[in-house]
Amino acid sequence: MKQKPKKESAKISVKDGQSNYKKIGFMCGLEIHQRLATREKLFCSCTTTLLDRSARPSGSIVRFQRAVAGELGSVDKSAEFEGEKNRSFTYNIFDHNTCLVDIDEEPPHSLNAEALEIALAVSSAMNMQIVDELQPMRKAVVDGSDPSAFQRTIMVGLEGRIEVGGNKVNIPTLFLEEESSGIVSSTSSSVIYNTDRLGVPLLEIDTDANIPDPKTAKEIALYIGTMLRLTGMVQRGIGSIRQDVNLSIKDGARVEIKGVQELGFIDIYLENEIKRQQNLLTIKSALRKAKAKVGNPTDVTHLFKNTNVEVIRHHVGGGAVFAFPLFGFRGMLGFEINPNRRLGTEISDYAKMAGVHGIIHSDEDLNRYKFTPEELAELKRHLKISDKDSFIIIAGSRDEARRAIELAIWRAKYALEGVPKETRMAHDNENHTSRFMRPLPTGSRMYPETDVEPVQVTEEMSKRAAKSAPSVEKERSYIKSMVKNSAIVEQLILSPRLQLFKMIAEKSRADPEFVANVLIQKLTELRRSGINVDAIRDESIIEVFWLYAEERITKQAVEEAIKIISKNGGSLEPVLSKFSLERIKGSALKELVDRTKKENPGVNADVLLSRIMSKYRLNVDGSELNSLLSKKK
Repeated sequence: MKQKPKKESAKISVKDGQSNYKKIGFMCGLEIHQRLATREKLFCSCTTTLLDRSARPSGSIVRFQRAVAGELGSVDKSAEFEGEKNRSFTYNIFDHNTCLVDIDEEPPHSLNAEALEIALAVSSAMNMQIVDELQPMRKAVVDGSDPSAFQRTIMVGLEGRIEVGGNKVNIPTLFLEEESSGIVSSTSSSVIYNTDRLGVPLLEIDTDANIPDPKTAKEIALYIGTMLRLTGMVQRGIGSIRQDVNLSIKDGARVEIKGVQELGFIDIYLENEIKRQQNLLTIKSALRKAKAKVGNPTDVTHLFKNTNVEVIRHHVGGGAVFAFPLFGFRGMLGFEINPNRRLGTEISDYAKMAGVHGIIHSDEDLNRYKFTPEELAELKRHLKISDKDSFIIIAGSRDEARRAIELAIWRAKYALEGVPKETRMAHDNENHTSRFMRPLPTGSRMYPETDVEPVQVTEEMSKRAAKSAPSVEKERSYIKSMVKNSAIVEQLILSPRLQLFKMIAEKSRADPEFVANVLIQKLTELRRSGINVDAIRDESIIEVFWLYAEERITKQAVEEAIKIISKNGGSLEPVLSKFSLERIKGSALKELVDRTKKENPGVNADVLLSRIMSKYRLNVDGSELNSLLSKKK
C-alpha cells in the first residue's frame, strides 16, 4: 500500500444532540454512489452521455438470470431471493451508447484511465491508502440491472478519514465500478431496462457505521457530495448521485435503505427508520405477551365461489385463494409503524414479491371490500379463530398465491422476533419512508474478474492524484474572496451549483455576490413557487448573467429572464425584444427622462423616479436613473 500523509480536513458544523441516539444504540453508515463525467464508459468506448427516456432503442435482448455461488462457495441470500422470482429481463440497446461489452457478448476493454485518475484523486483527498495493484472483481447482481448478472468493481482506496463538524469519520473503502441499467418499467414477471447508462464509471464511497446521529449523517453526505463535485468530473442531475443508508438500533437489526437521491432528506429517512424499528419492537413485545403465533395456510377458494369481493372473485375460477390465522394478533396488523404504513403493509410488501397485488387482513375496514357477514363468519370458523385473533387472505394465480402466502407467513412470524435484516428502497413521497426490496446481501456476492488484467498504480499516478485532490477548505477560502456573506458561502459550498457559480464568476464581469445570491436564494424561491429551475441548462443561466454583465439586461430583469428560459428553453438573447427585457441606458435613458420631465412639469425628482420605475422596472437601472434625475441643467 502507498500510505498517504494525513491532511487537515474541512469542518462543517452540526448541532449537538447525539446522546439520545447513543442511548438507543444508534449505528449508521453511508454508501455514496456518484456517476463520473468521463468521455467513455468504464470498460468500453461507448459514450457516457445519457439519452432521454423517450429515445427509441435500436434493438433489444431478453434474458433470464439465476444466482450462482460466490468466491467462497456459498450463494448470496439476496441474489437467491431475486432469482426465485424467475422474471424475464428486456434490455433496450442504443447506437453509440451500447456495445457488445455491455450485453456481455465481448470481453471488456482495458480500464478507463480517466475514471481511474478521478478515483485516485478522491482517494487522496480522503487520506486513503491507495492499493498498489488494482484487481477487478465481479459482484453478483440478480435484480436484472446488468445483462451479465454481475457488476465489475475495483477497490481503489482503503482506511481513509475525514472530519465533519468535529466528528472523525472513517472511510474504509472506495470502489470504482460500473453503473447499472436504468429501469423503464417493471411487473411481477418482467422488467424492461435501458442500457445507455450501463457501464458508466461510478464511485462508491463507504463510511464506517460510527455516525452518531441522523443530522451528522446528512452533513457527512453533503460534505462528500461537495468533495466529489469539486473534482469537476461528476455527472449532475437526478439519479447521478445516490446514497444507500445502513443503520440499526439496540435490539433492532441492520437495515439498508437504497436509493436516497436527495442528500437533504437522509436525516428524515433515518428518523423514520428508527421509529419503524422501535414500533416493530413494541409489536414484538405485545405479541409475546399475548403468546401469539402464526397458523398454517389453507386453501379457502371454495368459501368464496359466489363472492362479490372483486379482488377475490377475479381469481376464484382459474386461480386460488389462501388464508392463514394469526392467533393473538388482533390490532397488530393495523399498528402504524411509519406514516401511512402498518405491520400489514410490511407483510403485504413481502407477498407482492410473488406477483400478487397485495393482501387483505382483518384489521382493515373489510366493508370496503364488500364481504358479507356470512363469508367472514365462515372464514373464521374455517380458520378456528376468535375475536383475539386476526387473519390474512391472499388471492392470485395458484403458483403466485402459494408463493405469496409463504412469504407473508415468514414475515408475520418474524413479527414475533422483531426487526428483520432487509434491503429497503427509499420511497419518494412526503413521508420519506422505505419499502422492502429483498433480504440483506452477504459477502457471497464477490468473485474474481478473469477477463481484465490487474492494474499497477505507479508512483507518478499517486503524485498526480495528490496534486489534483479536491479540497473543501481551499474551495471555501476561494469563494470567500468573492462573496462576503458567510451564510451564502456555506450554502454555496454544499450546493450542486458551485461549479456553475465558478464558471460565471470566472468568465463574466457579473458581481459574484449577486450571482451567488441568485443561485442560492432566488432559484430556491422560484422552485418553491413552481418554476422548474432544475430543468434549465447551465449554459442558459450563464447567458443570463453574461447579458447582465454586458449591461444588456438589468439586475431586476434577471429573475424574469430565468422564468422565461425555464418555460421556453434555448437562447435568451434573440428574444430580449420579444419579452421587452432590453435595458434602456445611456442616451436612450436620457431621452426617456427628458420626455418624462416635460410631461410632468414641476414634479420633483423622487416622484419622477417612482413613475419611471413603475413602468420600466425591468428595463432601467435604478442607480443610473437616479444619477440622471439628480443632474442639474
